[in-house]
Amino acid sequence: METYLSFLLFATLLAAAPGPDTFLTLRASVVGGRRRGLLTMLGITVAGAIQGVLAATGLGAVLAASEPIFLTIRWVGVAYLTWLGLTALRDAMRRDGSVWAVGGTAPRVSARAAFRQGFVCNITNPKVLAFNLAVLPQFVGHGEGLPALLVYAMTLVVVGAVVLLTVVQLGSVAARHLTRPRVRRGVDGATGVVMLGFATALAVEA
Repeated sequence: METYLSFLLFATLLAAAPGPDTFLTLRASVVGGRRRGLLTMLGITVAGAIQGVLAATGLGAVLAASEPIFLTIRWVGVAYLTWLGLTALRDAMRRDGSVWAVGGTAPRVSARAAFRQGFVCNITNPKVLAFNLAVLPQFVGHGEGLPALLVYAMTLVVVGAVVLLTVVQLGSVAARHLTRPRVRRGVDGATGVVMLGFATALAVEA
């Protein structure tokens, strides 16, 4: 129990550190409201659960050991983060009022599209799988087996989901007050720059 509580604290600190998932969820919540934020968060959570199961069952180690597959995932992740960044910057630079109207909302995004954005953002991030593979064995004893690994892996997912739910709530509250087009374009612009930064860091990583 002591080991698990230590892991829970570690997972909480990790989830609180901003990453691509956090910024994507925040932008979705500010730009599209609570519904879009929740759907984006759901996509991220499902993808995180899949990566956790892969790590716990050992399939993740096989994928990580296969350099062509791992590199493919990595460059797909770079491309997707770049696309997200450029899309946000494109929306930020629109000056004709087609994206934002004072007191209005962003163009509606389908549930499938919002879920897909979150899912792809997480599933194409090789750092998530690599982190699971590196950290889980440090907390789980050799004799505990698959059930314990799954518990720890799903703990990461649940804690991450709670943090993202907080982000959704804060973002959706902010969306009700940030009605000026300039402010919301600023959110898009900042998100775009951050996403391109994550893409660059992933691309140049050894």
